[in-house]
Amino acid sequence: MQSNLKVAPDDGGDEVEETSNLTVELFATAELPSQYGQFQIVAFTNNRDQKEHVAIIHGDVKGKSSVLTRIHSECLTGDVFGSLKCDCGAQLDLALQQIAETEAGIVLYMRQEGRGIGLANKVKAYSLQDGGLDTVEANQHLGFDNDLRNYDISAEMLRLLGIESIVLMTNNPAKVDGLTSAGVIIEERRPIKTTPTPHNFKYLETKRHKSGHLL
Repeated sequence: MQSNLKVAPDDGGDEVEETSNLTVELFATAELPSQYGQFQIVAFTNNRDQKEHVAIIHGDVKGKSSVLTRIHSECLTGDVFGSLKCDCGAQLDLALQQIAETEAGIVLYMRQEGRGIGLANKVKAYSLQDGGLDTVEANQHLGFDNDLRNYDISAEMLRLLGIESIVLMTNNPAKVDGLTSAGVIIEERRPIKTTPTPHNFKYLETKRHKSGHLL
């Protein structure tokens, strides 16, 4: 994927990455002290999904290779409210802990709720799961594919940050394929394993058997 890094002329020098019709802008950066350690938060805008994605960065990642990286899709119920129906919150917590222990690492927090179907439809899918459907069946019942996520924006964010290659924390081979297709160099896939609970056991089994996750 060819890209052209340039500075937008009228916005005070913010960086912009353009790839075909996709434009990703590095909008703002701030310090983010956290319970895990010292991070920076970097906000991005883009012209494709009109959502504001962020990078949570520990250490200096610019020009670095094999940067420990988690591409995490937003999960309000798991990340914020501590839902036990999924493993999202636990994965985010583990990723931030492990990245804080490295010299340099990054979490891209992508606003792709419910694997891209949005929060309201995710709650509707939850309701169908309460009635006995699994997560894939619920999405299909609502007229969605199992996974609507795209990794082009994530790839441009990594390029804007000057990251040469990554060690990707994921159990999802499709995420590896999507990022690789978008031009990201993945040196290694590192599993991110959490402890199953009675509430998410069926969810994890569905991820394993229907979505191909390596659990």
